[in-house]
Amino acid sequence: ESCRVRLVPSCKVPPDVPAERVLKGRVVWITGASSGIGEELAYQLADVGARLVLSARREGELERVRRACLERSRLREEDVVVLPLDLLDRASHREITAAVLRHFGQIDVLVNNGGRSQRSLFLDSDVDVYKALMELNFLGTVSITKEVLPHMIRRGTGTVTTVSSIVGIAGAPLSTGYSASKHALQGFFNSLRSELSDNPGITISTICPGPVQSNIVQNAFTEELGKSVSAQADQQHKMTTPRCARLILVGVANRVWEMWIGQQPFLSYFYVWQYAPTLAWRLTNILGRKRVRNFKAGLDADSAYFTKAKAS
Repeated sequence: ESCRVRLVPSCKVPPDVPAERVLKGRVVWITGASSGIGEELAYQLADVGARLVLSARREGELERVRRACLERSRLREEDVVVLPLDLLDRASHREITAAVLRHFGQIDVLVNNGGRSQRSLFLDSDVDVYKALMELNFLGTVSITKEVLPHMIRRGTGTVTTVSSIVGIAGAPLSTGYSASKHALQGFFNSLRSELSDNPGITISTICPGPVQSNIVQNAFTEELGKSVSAQADQQHKMTTPRCARLILVGVANRVWEMWIGQQPFLSYFYVWQYAPTLAWRLTNILGRKRVRNFKAGLDADSAYFTKAKAS
């Protein structure tokens, strides 16, 4: 098994419905679409015939992704739109949402994928790093959702899918601020789902991936704003990005409320945190101690959990 899901009890879509059947022709807005999971989601959504809005800060990269989407699919030029977006510029979110609606007339799925990770120890990190993480990962996501959700409620249908993380459920050393921002997202969307219980056509979906092969570590915050990560992580032990994106698409098509995605032994880690938290705390301390020691020694911290660390 490479994923664990919680299905919507009153789901109107049959279990395991093909994503192609559900998502073809739907308008899907992806934030963080210029790389990683967001980029791969764009490709796979194009393959199934979804119409796309691609957003991130780097317009050049978004255009590259757009061209690739058109080349690999039967979508027309007007079916894939690039709209640069800065999650920190919340004052711009209303107009950008309006631009999407002017072009397509609807938003069927919002994929909140934009954000950054962290690789630094709390005692070494500036508080400004924590502010930036919360502003970007949490408040930026909340802001976009607030602009899109009223449109979905008026139509009586729509899906808000947010890419959280395993550290939105558990905790991990070197990611205290990142974990806090993802816990905030978990709490927010779990509460929002309950608020929308009188709107059965609206699905609030949270995706919690474990380690996935991407450039998330390369772009992570460190102990100071503007300082880049010095050591790159070994990606061999992580799930491939195409596999992760495929599972997300299946979850969206089946209106899954929460989805855990990860390879073993990471998937078992989810279960331990869910059903045996005391054991999980002990396990995290043991593995985390090794991870911190490797990080301090300048070794590959990411591979320190279950593989032998190598000098970077």
